[in-house]
Amino acid sequence: MTYLQLAYFHLATVLPAFLIGTYLLANRKGTPTHRLLGKIYMSLMLTTALITLFMAAVVGPVLIGHFGYVHLFSLLVLYAVPRAYFAVRKGNIAKHKRSMILLYMGAILIAGGFTFTPGRMMYDWLLA
Repeated sequence: MTYLQLAYFHLATVLPAFLIGTYLLANRKGTPTHRLLGKIYMSLMLTTALITLFMAAVVGPVLIGHFGYVHLFSLLVLYAVPRAYFAVRKGNIAKHKRSMILLYMGAILIAGGFTFTPGRMMYDWLLA
C-alpha cells in the first residue's frame, strides 16, 4: 500500500472512532448500546493504530528510518485497549474508565491535534 492509501484507510478508521468515542464519553455507561459501540470503538482504535505503524514518519526525528514520536501514540493504543477490555471483563470499572480516558485524550485528541501541524498531511489538506 502507498502512504496515501494508508492515510485514507487511517482516516476511515479514526474518524468514526472519534465520533463513537465522543458519544461514549458523553452518554450513559453500561447500556447494551455502550457495550456494542465500545467494542466497535476498540476495534477501530486497534485497526487505526496498526495502520499507523506502517506509515513512515515524515515530520521530526526518525528512528530506524521509519518511526517518529507520533508512533508512541500507536503504542499507547496497543496498551490501553487490551488493558481497558480486560479491566471491564474483570469488573474493574475504574481501571476501564481510566484506560478509555487515556486512550481518547492521548490517541484521539493529542495525536489528532498533531496532524494539524505544519508539514503534516491534514495540515496541508485543510489549513494550508
